[in-house]
Amino acid sequence: MPSILALNRFFLLFAMLFLAVCGLAQAQEAPDVLIRRVSQEVMDLARNDPAIQAGDRRRIYAVVESRIMPHLDFQRGTALTMGRNWRQATPEQRQKLSEEFRNLLLHTYAGAMSQIKDQTMTFKPLRMDPTDTDVEVRSEVRMPRRPEPVEVSYRLHKSASGWKIYDVNVMGAWLSETYRTTFASEVSKGGIDGLIHTLEEKNRQLASRDAQESGKP
Repeated sequence: MPSILALNRFFLLFAMLFLAVCGLAQAQEAPDVLIRRVSQEVMDLARNDPAIQAGDRRRIYAVVESRIMPHLDFQRGTALTMGRNWRQATPEQRQKLSEEFRNLLLHTYAGAMSQIKDQTMTFKPLRMDPTDTDVEVRSEVRMPRRPEPVEVSYRLHKSASGWKIYDVNVMGAWLSETYRTTFASEVSKGGIDGLIHTLEEKNRQLASRDAQESGKP
């Protein structure tokens, strides 16, 4: 069972890849066209930027912050992940949960970004009506030395400011469902404040680790 302290490395790589792809999105484009258009640009950046390939945390965080984070709907994603426990949270707790979940994903995607090497993506036809405001984009990611492609799906909804990403599926596992069990476990042990504390502590640990790695020669 996935824990809040250790997510599947393979899952994170491709979740991050999708989110990075959407960082240059333009609202008027269909979601699949948007992702297809910019995916190669982002993969080229990750492959060819020497600082990213060297694991420069400052550079990686700058890219994640500028190209990924503004295009995610953290409140919607956090609410989906929390499930029924979201209804029990106060407005202040919801804000704090969304902030800490954002920080957790920031650390996670930054840690995975330098792993992008020779992956390629292909997309399946998008099943979407013109009036749809919530869609699923499906793709396959191919990796060297792996005979079978990895199926990756993305949930996006159309907000007033354009399409926003709120969930990712890799090989049948939605990100929201992966976290939901561990979030619920933390809530059952210490309430919503206990979950917030756990997320804060995890983010402090990740920040400390990144600071140490940034200081290495």
